[in-house]
Amino acid sequence: MALPQLSPEARQQALAKAGAARRTRALVKEDLKKGRVDLHTVIQRAETDEVVAKMKVIDLLAALPKYGKTKAAAVMVDLDIAENRSIRGLGQNQRGALLQRFAS
Repeated sequence: MALPQLSPEARQQALAKAGAARRTRALVKEDLKKGRVDLHTVIQRAETDEVVAKMKVIDLLAALPKYGKTKAAAVMVDLDIAENRSIRGLGQNQRGALLQRFAS
């Protein structure tokens, strides 16, 4: 399937939207890493923020202090969460288990 041809204006808008989404994801991960927000807050934000809802759980966990990709992957296996799962895609039980695991 070929990509649609965009007008220069539409292309600029799409690039700006994508850049804003990347910046938002980076800020969320930085805030987690520095302890300015906790996992519960980010998961709640995902209910209203489309960009945060599309973040991968593995990236979210890897951004936690003292966690990296390896520990994050181990937690996901432990909680039976698929490696490609987004925050929005978490089931109620998975979300509850994740929040319980990282309760402050």
